[in-house]
Formats: sequence, structure tokens, C-alpha cells
Amino acid sequence: MKNWMIIALLVFIAAGARAQDGFTVVNGQHFPYTIDECGDTLILASLEGVSVSSLRTFESDEEYKRYRRYRMYAIKVYPYAKDAIRIFRETEYVTNNMRNKQRRKYIKQLQKEMKDEFADPLKNLSKTQGKILIKMIERELDTPLHFLIKDLRNGLTATYWSTMGKLFGHQLKDGYVRGEDKILDAVLDDFNVSYDKEVKLD
Repeated sequence: MKNWMIIALLVFIAAGARAQDGFTVVNGQHFPYTIDECGDTLILASLEGVSVSSLRTFESDEEYKRYRRYRMYAIKVYPYAKDAIRIFRETEYVTNNMRNKQRRKYIKQLQKEMKDEFADPLKNLSKTQGKILIKMIERELDTPLHFLIKDLRNGLTATYWSTMGKLFGHQLKDGYVRGEDKILDAVLDDFNVSYDKEVKLD
């Protein structure tokens, strides 16, 4: 959020606030406030669902252009990353108490359904878009894609996809490493792909 937006928000709150014994009322809700050493009144409130991004500095125009390009690609692959994390978390929950054979059968059926839904759009991603999608998923799950595939399918399948990944410049065993690409880090910091809802079985 830009500085002027923060200032406008504070001015709006201050204009609509009315002090009441250490609390102030904003839109019918009571919030505590404090007065700092300069005599400024600060409202203390917990805000949910607000993303505040600081301004970033770049060493060159090329770096800035790469940031803009990565961000544009991240916006494109974000829905797929969200779906991937949701499906992974739900599969993890549903198969938790299954036997290995039953689990493999469930995952195989799920893979067929996912292929019908996602194969065509994912096929059209560029190499860099695919990389950003993979890193989004690995960052959230804190596991390299190779080992996610190995756990969900088997070692042979994981090796196959790792080999295929190398052809496109992806090292699926490496995973997401913060600090390896500071531009990618800055972009991914702005995207939340987590999924924590409990799955309810029928």
C-alpha cells in the first residue's frame, strides 16, 4: 500500500473517531488508543486481509524489468498454484489413514481428473512461468517438487519428471531456496497460496 493511502486511511479514522476513556469508536466498533511521547494519538487495531508492500529499490533498469516480468507471470500462474496447494492439502488429509494400495489408487484417479482440467492451460506456460509456478508450490510446502512427486507417486515417476525438468532448466531436487534469486523472492513475498481449511468428508 502506498504511503499516501496509509495517510488517507489514518486521517479518515481520526476524523470519524471519538475518544472514550482510552477507547475510540470507529463505525460502531471500539478500539483502544495510545498517545505517544509526541502527543500523537495512535489507534491500535488488528487488520486482517491487508497486504502492505514496501517500495523496492533496484540496481538497474534490467533488474526492475525482470521484477515486472516475474510479477506479471506470477499473477498468471497464481490460480494454478492455489489449486495445487489446495489439492495437495486435501489429498494429504483424505489419504492420511489409507493403506498404500488404496492411497495409490486414489491418487491415480485424482491425477486423471487433474490432467483433464489442467493439462492444456499448463502446456501453454513459458519456461519462466513454469519455474515461478514450481517455486510458488515448493515455497509453500517447503519441499522440492521431486520429493513431492516421489511421495505422491513413486521414485521412478519422480526421476522421470526431474529428468524432463532439466531439459527446461528446472532442477526439481533443489527446491525453493530463499536468497538464490532476490527478484523472485520479492515477487513471491506478495502472493499467498496457503490452504488451511479442514476437509469435511461426506
